Amino acid sequence: MATYSKQKLSGSTNGKGIKVAATATLGTTIHTAVAGTSDWDEVWLYAVNSSTSAVKLTIEWGEATAPDGNIELTIPAESGLYLVIPGLLLQNELVVTAFAGTENVIIIHGFVNRIAA
Repeated sequence: MATYSKQKLSGSTNGKGIKVAATATLGTTIHTAVAGTSDWDEVWLYAVNSSTSAVKLTIEWGEATAPDGNIELTIPAESGLYLVIPGLLLQNELVVTAFAGTENVIIIHGFVNRIAA
């Protein structure tokens, strides 16, 4: 039977939000998935935009090659906890990174449900 454990994002310090400083690939590190191919990380990410303008956010999902690994969204101005990744699965130490159209105005919050086989 699989077991679930809630984890902080590996790019987070003490569970705090991660400020997206990068404006191009390779983005700011958000999370590195569990090692191996038997367990999974179910990743939930939310973005906050502290800017007075909408900002384009690119999530590099497990690779930085466009368009294969890119998920692009526009985060509304002065938004709070805008869902950007709704529990997608990742494993094998693949890395989630992010970059934005404006530096240091998007903050990523979230968590991982680690699913151990």
